[in-house]
Amino acid sequence: MPELPEVETYRRFLHEVVLHQTIAAVEILDAHVLAVEPDILRRELVGATVTGTRRLGKNCFLELSTGKVLALHFGMTGDVGAYRHDYDVPRFTRVALHLQDGLRVAFIDPRKFGRIRLADNVTAFQSEKKLGPDALDLTAAELATGLAKKKTLIKPLLLDQRLTAGLGNWIVDEVLFQAAVHPERRAASLSADEVTRLHAAVQLVLRTAIEQEATYRQFPATFLIHAREWDTAPDPQSDAHRFCPRDKALIVKKYVGGRATYFCTVCQPQPQPE
Repeated sequence: MPELPEVETYRRFLHEVVLHQTIAAVEILDAHVLAVEPDILRRELVGATVTGTRRLGKNCFLELSTGKVLALHFGMTGDVGAYRHDYDVPRFTRVALHLQDGLRVAFIDPRKFGRIRLADNVTAFQSEKKLGPDALDLTAAELATGLAKKKTLIKPLLLDQRLTAGLGNWIVDEVLFQAAVHPERRAASLSADEVTRLHAAVQLVLRTAIEQEATYRQFPATFLIHAREWDTAPDPQSDAHRFCPRDKALIVKKYVGGRATYFCTVCQPQPQPE
């Protein structure tokens, strides 16, 4: 599933290919991904120039010369691509923006859970969707305020996009691991030092993932994500990725808040019974 790091990678790609380009046509191959009427989408996009790109959490935006924005959410399997000829159209392309220079930008989505919307601006979109600040922009003070007096378990709270936009399941597991906080801690039980560690871990995990363009096998061996075995482990000849890089304890998988959760029982100690 495209998370914040993947979406930031998509945004940078789009920034390279669409900035200052005028949209000459909108080709709709499957309207299922549209959260706007096709005729309205064409009317708002054709003839408009892309003046900028932005990202908020898992949402990517093309800013238009009309003042409006095209909002892209990639669902579970969304992606973007570029091509010039019909024979090169990527498989599962649902919508293609034809640019004036001849390049076509594809919104690709095999499972069709992604959505394309129009919004007046990013701020209006954020308010409508009730999204908190972007996780990369979240301050330690904002995080402390969001956690204060909350009896919710820390993992599902960090997944709540109203607290901060962009933290997905594996990212929260990694953040909690790096901060040495158990996923079943009550949010209000965290000390000031733990909240500071948590904020630093958010920045570390997201910036590392973006630097590596979300290629998981290139993440440091000190990261928990290798235990998920999504990709080739850093050392394919070893099972070291199944153990905590700090204390060598076996990484545990458990469901917390209905989500598969990976953690170390030694460096992320179980909270005391209430």
